[in-house]
Amino acid sequence: MMEACFGIDPATHQDLPAMVELLGELFSIEEEFVADAEVQARGLRLILDTPALGRLFVLKKAGRVIGMASLLFSVSTARGGLAGVLEDVIVAAEFRRLKLGRRLIEHIRQWAAAQGIVRLTLLADRDNGAALGFYENEGFTRADSMVVYRYHLG
Repeated sequence: MMEACFGIDPATHQDLPAMVELLGELFSIEEEFVADAEVQARGLRLILDTPALGRLFVLKKAGRVIGMASLLFSVSTARGGLAGVLEDVIVAAEFRRLKLGRRLIEHIRQWAAAQGIVRLTLLADRDNGAALGFYENEGFTRADSMVVYRYHLG
């Protein structure tokens, strides 16, 4: 495959159907979440329509969305600056093992650093060994002392 036919762009509303489809694929392998196209589209629209919340990035091959990631903004009082929460990282199954996920993560790292973001955090399903290995290979380290809790308000 030619390197030039792959690109990473900020997502647009036109990318929504493909991103919803990718989230369906992602949520099918994650124990914690259930795919619901309407709910996922609403969440993606919220990010697209409110740039202060974060950014969506899409990986494309010849104009077709084949991967995505979301970067949501927060503040790290520990680091004294902006922080990013990396979520929804997925490359379509047929395009995995081509180092495209690495390109997507590297693009986001560079973009985040240019925005003054001082830390990236992500959550991954503990049973998804492939994802855990991928993130560790990309330089992410486990925060073994941390435990995730959720409280659903609605």
